[in-house]
Amino acid sequence: MSFCLIILAGGNSHRFKSNIGKPYQKLAGKSLIEINVDKARKFKQIKKIVLVYNKKDKKRLKSLQLKNIKLIPGGNTRQQSTFNALKYLKNQNGVSKVLIHDVARPNFSSKLFSKIIVNMKNARAVVPKIKLQDAIKQIIDSSKDEYILGKSRDNLFLTQTPQAFNLKEIYHLHKTNSGKYKDDDISLYMDLNKVKFIEGEKSNFKITDKSDFENLKNIYKSKQSVGIGFDVHRLVPRKKLYLAGLRIKSKVGTLGHSDGDPVLHSVTDAILGACKMGDIGQMFSDKDKKFKNIRSTILLKRVIELIKFKGYFINNIDINIITQTPKIKNYKNKMINNIAKLCKISKDQTNIKGKTTEKLGVIGKEKAIACEVICSVIKYD
Repeated sequence: MSFCLIILAGGNSHRFKSNIGKPYQKLAGKSLIEINVDKARKFKQIKKIVLVYNKKDKKRLKSLQLKNIKLIPGGNTRQQSTFNALKYLKNQNGVSKVLIHDVARPNFSSKLFSKIIVNMKNARAVVPKIKLQDAIKQIIDSSKDEYILGKSRDNLFLTQTPQAFNLKEIYHLHKTNSGKYKDDDISLYMDLNKVKFIEGEKSNFKITDKSDFENLKNIYKSKQSVGIGFDVHRLVPRKKLYLAGLRIKSKVGTLGHSDGDPVLHSVTDAILGACKMGDIGQMFSDKDKKFKNIRSTILLKRVIELIKFKGYFINNIDINIITQTPKIKNYKNKMINNIAKLCKISKDQTNIKGKTTEKLGVIGKEKAIACEVICSVIKYD
């Protein structure tokens, strides 16, 4: 089965009360849009992603530099925004199923996503739901303080997204029954017996206001882990010197199996440690000829793709480069920019400090360069 995913991010975020709309709020440097996209890209069944956006956010959306995503301007309502995306998909080849998802629910698990996709094999629509846990009251007349107390919750439940549909069917329902649309796409179905309801997740709550966002932050903090990296290389004549992926002008260079970049080796090790994935020596053995003289930028990029697939993203990186020469302050900004680019994070999440050993030891005598790194990551699945 081939699916298209529609991510709805076209609202005004009135209840969030911020100059920055909900889709662009960030957790550890990742916007809610990016978190949803990264999770979806783990599934080979997702052949296309459509993002519906608010026109007033066009500049902010452009700054995310999203790749291979179709951008569709939203409408005045959620229903109009969804229909705009469905109209586009109706004319695309190879897409028969569609997942419709609110950007404000970034905390769904891969397990839930997979269960929705699997259940669509024998269903016309699949929707996650959760039971109501709290006592229910109903207001009859608020001006007279009239209520129904102890209202039964046995037949009530809450629906979540993503919701999966047959593309042609949900398009037809949107086109012919827009007046019956309530608050999500399943509300267009008259006969809910045609819908496959599956168990949703309490953690897949919707970010409506800032208190919801703070709850999400706390969940992510609980998933944070830290790794340490360290590397040292001898300095010798007639060798190139690479630091943080940059070629540095120098009379001496580092001795190593690869390009001998102690900064990127330490960064890679710190990331692997934080993600509990061993170390750089295990992954790229110096006994393997294919890694002889390989650029450390290539190795780091491979690790970044691996951790992304496993549901990790980098929260921050703090680096000490310990060397008597060269002077790190002359290269600091370029190094930060390069590491941020390689790790797919912002410059604000990267810090570099140049240290010396006050001319003590092999480093002080300009015979070696060392680097130590602390990295924190968050697992978002």
